[in-house]
Amino acid sequence: MKDLIFKIDEIYVPTKRRTALDPDKVSEIAASILEEGQQVPIMVRDDGKRLILVEGLHRLEACRSLGEETIVGIKVQARQR
Repeated sequence: MKDLIFKIDEIYVPTKRRTALDPDKVSEIAASILEEGQQVPIMVRDDGKRLILVEGLHRLEACRSLGEETIVGIKVQARQR
């Protein structure tokens, strides 16, 4: 899969996923991103209307806290049920 650049403001974070947010972890990852850059892309899926975060909430919020407008990610397919 190829890394892509996504606008942070265009990524929807499901409510259920937001409850797992740890501010200390966000700060730790933000410091790491400042030092080394983003090492691991986030994962998003396209539901036809918007991009939905699948994996990488703390990385997304760390980039947002640093004032970044974009983030590196991978687009994945929705899981088949």
